Amino acid sequence: MTAQTDTTGSVTTVYKVSGMSCGHCEGAVSGEISEISGVSSVTAVAKTGEVTVVSAAPLEDEAVRAAVDEAGFELAGRA
Repeated sequence: MTAQTDTTGSVTTVYKVSGMSCGHCEGAVSGEISEISGVSSVTAVAKTGEVTVVSAAPLEDEAVRAAVDEAGFELAGRA
């Protein structure tokens, strides 16, 4: 699911990440995705397995997958 946010020129994308179970997991995933160029905000929720990313432009799925892998989790796709 990709939708325009209220901020002109930004894109919000929701990803599903498997394996997150706590706040530490949320922080690890958020930290890695935040390092992707153009990302302005990341909110990970372990309970739902959803990660909401706000970026200047649509992100390459492989870049997000690599960041999630680096955090030790698996990108299951877009929500």
